[in-house]
Amino acid sequence: MTTLKSSGPAHAPTRLTIDLDAIVANYQILSNRSAPASCAAVVKADAYGLGIDAVSRTLASAGCGIFFVALLDEGIALREILPDADIFILNGVFANEAPEFHRHRLIPTLNDLGQVDIWARSCQLKTPQPAALQFDTGMARLGLTPAESATLLAASDKLSAFPIAGVLSHLACANDPTHPLNLEQRERFEKIAAQLPSVPASFSASSGIFLGSYWHFDMVRPGASLYGVAPMLGAPNPMRQVVKLQGKILQVRSVDTPQTVGYGATHQFAAPTRIATVAAGYADGYMRSLSGRGTAYIAETSVPVVGRVSMDLITLDITDATGAKLGDLVDLIGPRNDVDSLAAHAGTIGYEILTNLGRRYGRTYTGGEA
Repeated sequence: MTTLKSSGPAHAPTRLTIDLDAIVANYQILSNRSAPASCAAVVKADAYGLGIDAVSRTLASAGCGIFFVALLDEGIALREILPDADIFILNGVFANEAPEFHRHRLIPTLNDLGQVDIWARSCQLKTPQPAALQFDTGMARLGLTPAESATLLAASDKLSAFPIAGVLSHLACANDPTHPLNLEQRERFEKIAAQLPSVPASFSASSGIFLGSYWHFDMVRPGASLYGVAPMLGAPNPMRQVVKLQGKILQVRSVDTPQTVGYGATHQFAAPTRIATVAAGYADGYMRSLSGRGTAYIAETSVPVVGRVSMDLITLDITDATGAKLGDLVDLIGPRNDVDSLAAHAGTIGYEILTNLGRRYGRTYTGGEA
């Protein structure tokens, strides 16, 4: 039986519906595809904007026991929700933060030699707790550099100062299976992992899972694909859609040439047109770059965005949606225009769409731990 739970402003004219059963189905797809590797879940940025409380509880009930977040405060909040989970903090640890990691049983991902030293010293003062080691294999972002890696792997005293919970790296181009950097990074990572043979190795996030078992190692850690984002460029999306975003029609009017609509008068009408003004804008994460490019749906009818997206409002050409009226809900993200389609029109990626969904929406959770 589908359960429902609503949150957010009581009178919100825009509604975000989050299907927790779809998240569970996506987790099962990813877990089955990566077996026998274990499947963690990345729930950083408030579970990609969808609510870390409901999402993490649902994933834990589905069998997930390992979670990744980016920030210490995210980890502290998640520990309150999941007392027994393994929680990794991707952005590492600073000296003043080490006591908090110990207090909340959080696992830092150590990204340079300085962080290794910080954690080793903290484990000398308290009961040693595990940490993960992240190695940069081609992102030039977080992770031990090749020189630091060589230094660390040759230093037995540093490697014995605390339990090592995992060895990690991150693919730069995993959503493009033909990119040569994928194999280059894997070869570098395999050499590093071979020097720590008893430590679980984790290399693949969402897209890397779909490169095949050669890339899975001991643990995968999907994020965006859990929430319905397509994992591979140009390929059919195997993930279930998780979100529906609907905006209420606040006003309908008839216009004709030479009238214009919105800021800057960027759209001029060439013929009689029906315009609906809908309660959503860039303050809600409906991006300004969708001006004149976005598409919404009323039932099965496509209705284009005309004029500029403003802070609180968008205007749609509903001429072809003959029955549309004041108070109706318009699908801004839905079955016919999923998060990746909206992202493509906005000139961005599904990750950015999800994480920018605003707090002014009324939210409804269905299924799962709703």
